[in-house]
Amino acid sequence: MKSSKMKKILLALAVSAVLPMHGISAAGEPAELNADTVEYDMSTGLASADGGVTMTRGNSRVTGQRATYNTKTQEGTVEGNVVATTDDTRITCAKVMTDGQNHMLATGGVYGTQGDKSFSGEQVDYYPNQNKYVLIASGGTISSADGTFTANRLEGWLDDAHYVGSGNAHLVSPPKDMEAGGDRMDYYGKEQGRVVVTGNAWAVQDNNTMKSNRLTIYLASDGAAKVK
Repeated sequence: MKSSKMKKILLALAVSAVLPMHGISAAGEPAELNADTVEYDMSTGLASADGGVTMTRGNSRVTGQRATYNTKTQEGTVEGNVVATTDDTRITCAKVMTDGQNHMLATGGVYGTQGDKSFSGEQVDYYPNQNKYVLIASGGTISSADGTFTANRLEGWLDDAHYVGSGNAHLVSPPKDMEAGGDRMDYYGKEQGRVVVTGNAWAVQDNNTMKSNRLTIYLASDGAAKVK
């Protein structure tokens, strides 16, 4: 294969893994791939890189032990102690898959940070261009300076500080001196912050306990919490 053709394939491989982290703004920036070995099958469109894989584009960087990219389906994977970083976001996991549509699926001991927020679970879907939306369908944790939120199913818009938990939803907030739980919980951290708990709802704040089918907790800007 001509070197110019191989170069295009390598760039495509790098872009497939990095672009979902960085967003559309990286489209015009150069990409680079480094690995011990690289192979490309023209009949299947499958490119693979093995050994010390490092892919960069702009200020985005992904490292792992093995990476693949299919030029026909635009699907890519990176696996083996994966570390993906861009701007103030960092994700570590066992494997990352992307479909080229600004969507990343991370599996295996996933831990991510974005500014002062963090999220973890065995499987996390991440959509950076949708206000950094994360879906932790099999249960996990989302944490911020306000506290720690866990549930059997979690989703959150990190840029908006809006989190939704279903099934054994539980929030512990030391700064608010508050703990709450229930079947479902909607947390709104910005502006007039509030937590809405429904189904077997309970809350403890300043050693006062309230139980109801639905509780709304208003979070004051001075750090206090008021339960209704």
